[in-house]
Amino acid sequence: MSEAIVDILEYHRYQVDAVYDGGEALDYIHGAQYDGIILDIMMPVRSGLEVLRQIRSEGNHTPVLLLTAKAEVEDRIEGLDLGADDYLPKPFHMGELLARIRAMLRRREEFTPDIRSFGDLTLNPQTSELRCGEKTADLSRLECRLMDVLILNRGIYLSSEDLLEKVWGYDTEADVGSVWVYISYLRKQLAAVGSTVTLRAKRGTGYMLREGEDGGQGLQ
Repeated sequence: MSEAIVDILEYHRYQVDAVYDGGEALDYIHGAQYDGIILDIMMPVRSGLEVLRQIRSEGNHTPVLLLTAKAEVEDRIEGLDLGADDYLPKPFHMGELLARIRAMLRRREEFTPDIRSFGDLTLNPQTSELRCGEKTADLSRLECRLMDVLILNRGIYLSSEDLLEKVWGYDTEADVGSVWVYISYLRKQLAAVGSTVTLRAKRGTGYMLREGEDGGQGLQ
């Protein structure tokens, strides 16, 4: 089943890491920033519910979809009480799985209200407020999502294609030109609040937030 799910998700242009027990799942979750997590309740080493309980206790708000073969309502209730965002009982149709994932990712901003910080900046994803000292800027939804992704991936160059998928979504009709436009918008917002943080561009590689460096020119 895992192989089938990976195949269908990759066919629909999702980037997927597949693991086969709860201990490995926790290692991957601790080592990367994911847009969504699919957990089977009946995993070896640590169950999906144990993994869910652990990451929520650590303050990880990444959306989680639970898969279960169990028919008992109590298991679904426990999963939701532990912080799962949705559940899907097996067997299921792959079309329904894809629909649940799309809905979960569209709601993602609701599950990540924590204040982000980088350098002299703070970002509130819930209110879309960017702050540097006493100066603030109200970002648009896409500006806020783009800044959030850049802060979460600090120190890592993200390509225009990566940003397009993470910010606009996997099934967007927007193109990389939209990324360039919103990078320009964010540079203006950073200047407006007087931040020393800049958006660095590396041709052929992508964009990255840096502290106190020249942001360079946009990619062509």
